[in-house]
Amino acid sequence: MTATLIDGKATGAALRARVAEAAETFGNRAGRPPGLRVILVGDDPASQAYVASKEKVGRGLGLDSRVERYPADLPEPDLLGRIAALNADPAIDGILVQLPLPPQIDPQRVIAAIDPDKDVDGFHPVNVGRLVAGLPGALVPCTPYGCWILLRQTLGTDRLDGRTAFVLGRSNLVGKPMAQLLLAANATVTVGHSRTEHPAALARQADILVAAVGRPGLVTADWIKPGAAVIDVGITRVDKPEGGYRLAGDVDFDAARAVAGAITPVPGGVGPMTIAVLLRNTVVAASRRTGTPVPDPVDLLL
Repeated sequence: MTATLIDGKATGAALRARVAEAAETFGNRAGRPPGLRVILVGDDPASQAYVASKEKVGRGLGLDSRVERYPADLPEPDLLGRIAALNADPAIDGILVQLPLPPQIDPQRVIAAIDPDKDVDGFHPVNVGRLVAGLPGALVPCTPYGCWILLRQTLGTDRLDGRTAFVLGRSNLVGKPMAQLLLAANATVTVGHSRTEHPAALARQADILVAAVGRPGLVTADWIKPGAAVIDVGITRVDKPEGGYRLAGDVDFDAARAVAGAITPVPGGVGPMTIAVLLRNTVVAASRRTGTPVPDPVDLLL
């Protein structure tokens, strides 16, 4: 058996197309495009490239997407003041502060300062609470929501119900919200972490395995239940002996593909979904904030 490849590139492209449709509908009804502001403090090269991509893709889909760049020594009160101004700006629907932040700035204080209805990263405590409690209006973190979309496409929109799932990793960014999304879809969920005993045995019982710990090749073929759907969130730069590097996931892809029923590659799996979901969140936030009825791009996709 060779697993079906879960193509995040194709799904991400399809979601971006639906975001463009929804953004156009919003613009026609509201008289302006959805507004997204991404704040970057410092000059980390990876963050620079990532926010530039967000800005470019967002503009290409019809959003007013802009990056605001600040020096690494920006005082925390100045950043909080800028966030307050964006919160008050009616033309801004989404605010994202790129992490990590310099040491003089408390990231939790910054996240809590963002209007939860503009928190398109889904990290504000209000959005976390909405997700956990199953309340309407939650903006969900982009990477786990992208994983959830891929699973629904792969297994069918009603096929998560009753499945067993093992989420490897308990971070606030991926593991915890991923577990909540699966619980909301009526899956039976186990979360593994660094203190979990016998994680491979738990993983082998799962119909759905989500690996999100950042340890290249940790999940080998003997962790995987035959026919399981495997979502590999990990992406780590691994040096090549001849020089340069390759991107590696948490799953030993070649070995796992001989056992799994479906699997995401690295790269080209979960990664392309993240920016697409960010822009989806921005359109949804714009619609909710302004009372402008616009179809959810995910509903158009699935």
